[in-house]
Amino acid sequence: MSNNPFYRLAPFIKEFIYRNRWETLREAQVDACRVLLESPDHLLIASGTASGKTEAAFFPALTGLYENPSSSVGILYIAPLKALINDQFARLNDLLLEGGIPVWHWHGDVPQAEKTKLMKNPSGVLQITPESLEGLLMNRPNAIPALFGDLRFIIIDEVHAFMGADRGIQVLSLLARISRMAGCSPRRIGLSATLSDYDTATSWLAAGTRERVQVSAPQGGRKLRLSIEHFSFPDARDEKQSEQLELARKAYYDYIYDHTRLKKALVFTNSRTDAETAILEMRRIAARRQEPDVFHVHHGSISAMLREEAEAALREGPGPAVAAATLTLELGIDLGELERVLQLGAPYSCSSFVQRLGRSGRRGDAAAEMMFVTPEEEDEEAQLPARMPWTLLRAIAVIELYVRERWVEPLMVRQMPVGLLYHQTMSILKSMGEAEPEDLRDAVLSLPSFKGFSEEDYEAFMAYQLGMGQIEQMDEGSLIVGLAGEKVVNNFRFLAVFKDDEEHAVYNGTEEIGSITTVPPPGYCFTLAGKLWKVEEVDNRHKAVYVKASRGKVDTLWLGAGGDVHTRIMTKIRDILGDTALYPYLAPRAAARLERARRLARESGLLQRSVLPAGGDSLFILPWAGSRTFRTLERLLKQQLTRPLGLRSVVPMEPYYMVVAGKADADWLEASIVEADSSGLDPLALLAPGEAPYLGKYDEWIPQDLLRKAFTVDGLDVPGLHEMVQRWRRD
Repeated sequence: MSNNPFYRLAPFIKEFIYRNRWETLREAQVDACRVLLESPDHLLIASGTASGKTEAAFFPALTGLYENPSSSVGILYIAPLKALINDQFARLNDLLLEGGIPVWHWHGDVPQAEKTKLMKNPSGVLQITPESLEGLLMNRPNAIPALFGDLRFIIIDEVHAFMGADRGIQVLSLLARISRMAGCSPRRIGLSATLSDYDTATSWLAAGTRERVQVSAPQGGRKLRLSIEHFSFPDARDEKQSEQLELARKAYYDYIYDHTRLKKALVFTNSRTDAETAILEMRRIAARRQEPDVFHVHHGSISAMLREEAEAALREGPGPAVAAATLTLELGIDLGELERVLQLGAPYSCSSFVQRLGRSGRRGDAAAEMMFVTPEEEDEEAQLPARMPWTLLRAIAVIELYVRERWVEPLMVRQMPVGLLYHQTMSILKSMGEAEPEDLRDAVLSLPSFKGFSEEDYEAFMAYQLGMGQIEQMDEGSLIVGLAGEKVVNNFRFLAVFKDDEEHAVYNGTEEIGSITTVPPPGYCFTLAGKLWKVEEVDNRHKAVYVKASRGKVDTLWLGAGGDVHTRIMTKIRDILGDTALYPYLAPRAAARLERARRLARESGLLQRSVLPAGGDSLFILPWAGSRTFRTLERLLKQQLTRPLGLRSVVPMEPYYMVVAGKADADWLEASIVEADSSGLDPLALLAPGEAPYLGKYDEWIPQDLLRKAFTVDGLDVPGLHEMVQRWRRD
C-alpha cells in the first residue's frame, strides 16, 4: 500500500474528503487503513473526541464493501444511544449518497416500513442498539442468515460505555450468536475516547474470536481551557441566614445564566432533577430580565421530539442555545461548534470528565473549554468530615488525574453476571423455540461472558427455572419457555438488560413532554423539560399523566443515586488536601475554599489517621478508598465487628467517611479492621445469613446460593479492602 492510504480509499470517499477540504488524513484514520486493508486483525481506535474515529472505522470498511459488495448487511454499527445512531445516520447518508451503499437504522423510533425494506433487501450498513439487535435475534431467528450471512465488519461505538456494564455482556453474547446463527466471522472495530486500560479493552473486543486486536491510540495535544468556581450555601438556622441563603442561590444561578446565555453551551449535571432545576431557574432569570428563552433540557425522560429540538438548536441553529443534560449528551453525538461546556458539581469519574470535556472544541484549533461550578451546603457546626467541600475536591482530583497523568479508570468486567445468564438463556431458548437441555446449556455457556460458571452452577440455575415455571420440560425431555417465562420474555422491557423504572408518560394536551417515575396526585406540581406543570389527571391503567402549565412548586420525580468513585480519585483528594500546590484554573472563591479545607484538615488531624474520635462514643472512619471498597468495609463493620466491638450504629456517607458509634475507641477499631484483614476474610461472611443482594435487572430469577456467590465476586472488593489496610499501615 502507498505510504498515503488516501489513494486506497473508494472514489466516493475521496470525493467526500475533497468536498470537505481535508488537507490530510488524521493519525487514527491512517492507522485504521493500515490495519483494516492490510491485515485480518480486529482494531481498537482509542483517541480523543473529535479525532475522526468514526471516519477512521468507516473509510476502509466501506472501501472493502465498495470493491467487493456484500450479499447481506456488510457493516453492523452498534451504539449505546438512539440519538447517537440518528446522528451517525445523517452523517453516513451524506457520505454514502454517491457510493451506492445503503445505510439503515433500526431502533424503536424507526418506522416499520423502513425495517421491512431492509428485511427484503439486506445490504449496506445497519445501525442498531443492543436492545433492537436482541429483538432481531430472539424474534426473527429465521431472518438472521439472510441479514448477516456475509457480514464483514462490526463497529462498536463508545466501547467504554458497554464494557463495564451489563450491556457489554449482552453485546458480546449477541456478537457470538450472530456468528453462530449466520455462519459469518466479521472483524470487530471498537471506538472510544476515554480508554487507558488497553489490555482489558482488547480482551473484551476479541472475546470469543481467534483474531488479535491492534490498537490505534494517537496522543493528541488538544488545548484545554478549564476553570472551577465555587458557591457556598449557608445553613439557614434563622431569618438572617435564610436571606443569605437566598442571595447565595441567586448568585449561583445568575452565574450559570451569565456564562451561558449568549453562547451555544451545554450544561452537564449528575441527575435529571438538577438539569430540570437549572433550566427552570434560568428561564425565570430570562423572564425577569426580559431576555430570550434559549434553554432546553435533554435527558432520558424527555420526549424524543423535545430532545431532538435541543440537539438541533445546538448543532444547526444560529444560537445562542443552552441545554442542560445528563449522560444522554455525554457520548459521541456531534453537536457542532459548541462554545462552552459547564459542569454543575463534579463528574464521578475521569472517564465522564473526558467525555464531557470533549463536547466542546471539536472544530479546527478551538480549545476544549469546560467550566466547573461546584455548589456546597456549608454548615460550620456540622461534623468534621461534613465540613469538607467534597464536590470541589473531586473536581480538582479528576482534572489533575487526567490532565497531569492521563489516567482514566480501568474497566471492571463482571465475572459472574447471573442476571445476564438468565436473560441470554431465555432469549436463546425463545429464538430456538425448543431445545434439548444439553444443547441449551452448551449454547449459553459457550458465550464468552459466562466462562465463570461451571456446569454445576448452570444445572442448579436450570432446576430453579423449571421449579418457577420460567422454563418447561416436555414429556420427551426437550425445553421450551414456560408460561411464567413468556410473561417476562414477551414484554418489550425484556430486550434491555439495564434497570429501567416503570414510568408514566406526561402529556400537555396531545403533546408528549416526557416521563416521570414518581407520580404526584392531581393538583400537585412538578418540573419537566425545564417548565412547571400541574397535574390534572392520572391514568394509571395507561401509565399517563395529563398536565397544564403552572407556577407552582418544584418537586423531584426521579429516583437514583450518584456514580461510583474509584480509589485513585479518593487518594488524590487526600493528596490535594495535604499539599500546598496552587491550581491556576481555580477562581478566587474556589481557591479560598480549598485553602480553608486544607487548614481544617491540618488542624484536625484528619489526614494523619483513618480512624479518629468524633466526640462522645462516636468515631469517624475516612477510608480514602473507592465506592466498592467503601461498601466492603461497611459490611465488615456491620457483619463481623459490630458484636465484638459493641458497635451500635454504622452510618455511611459514601464514599467519603463513616460515623461509627459504640464502645470501641479509635485505636481498638482500627486495630480490629487490620486484624480482620490479616486473618483472611471469607467474602461470604460479609453477607448476612440468607442475604442474596441483587446486582442487576434479572437477579430475581436466580437461586439464592448462586446470587450470594456472584455478589462476593462482583459486588464486594476484598482485594481493595486489603490494599486500603496496607495503606493504613504505611501511613
